[in-house]
Amino acid sequence: MSAILIFMAGLAAVAIWWLTQQRLTAKPWLESGSTDAYPLTEAPAIEPAKLGVGVLLAVIGAMFMLLVSAYFMRMVYADWQAPPMPDVLWVNTAMLALASIALQCAVAAAHGGQLSNLRLALVAGTLASLAFLGGQLIAWRDLAAGGYFAIDNPAISFFYMMTALHGLHVLGGLVALGRTDFRAWRSVPAGRLTLSVELCALYWHGLFVVWLVLFAVLMGWAADFIDICRQLLS
Repeated sequence: MSAILIFMAGLAAVAIWWLTQQRLTAKPWLESGSTDAYPLTEAPAIEPAKLGVGVLLAVIGAMFMLLVSAYFMRMVYADWQAPPMPDVLWVNTAMLALASIALQCAVAAAHGGQLSNLRLALVAGTLASLAFLGGQLIAWRDLAAGGYFAIDNPAISFFYMMTALHGLHVLGGLVALGRTDFRAWRSVPAGRLTLSVELCALYWHGLFVVWLVLFAVLMGWAADFIDICRQLLS
């Protein structure tokens, strides 16, 4: 329940920030002069595709927060045995961070019309994402080799379920990213790829934030943080 409340608070903060950027408090009927003198009095146009990706990320985030909440509620039972987390998860986190950074660099290259840099950044983001997925499979293999199976331990079941679900979202994003890669290597002008690259970067940033939350939960840091907060509030 605490995880859901924290997520809802985060959504509210983002919504408030977004509304403040729309100049909803402006009073254009009180302003005089030519319209050119007040170029910021109108709300900036928002790409419907970006809004759609934002809504999708909100839904994905809510789904994972429900899983995290169920994780916390289930771990209080006696049969819960948290396994040692594979070291490869650190590498996987670095790979997903690299993919997010690479796609942000691709956005900058697209805005600058730098097609060669755009191609390089897109390839780097794609390869880093594939490395992340490969690393997740290695983590599964390491746990299975250590004798940790989903049918024996609910903690392992949650690990497989949450990492697999997150991996499926990364895999789905790779379909759109691969299409953007293909268009870039067909020498489509960088300016025409700007929106596609921005959507991919936005989606990857969201998945990276979700993974950081999952990583903290699986490593046990989130539970420790909640216990500290409860002690401070009690």
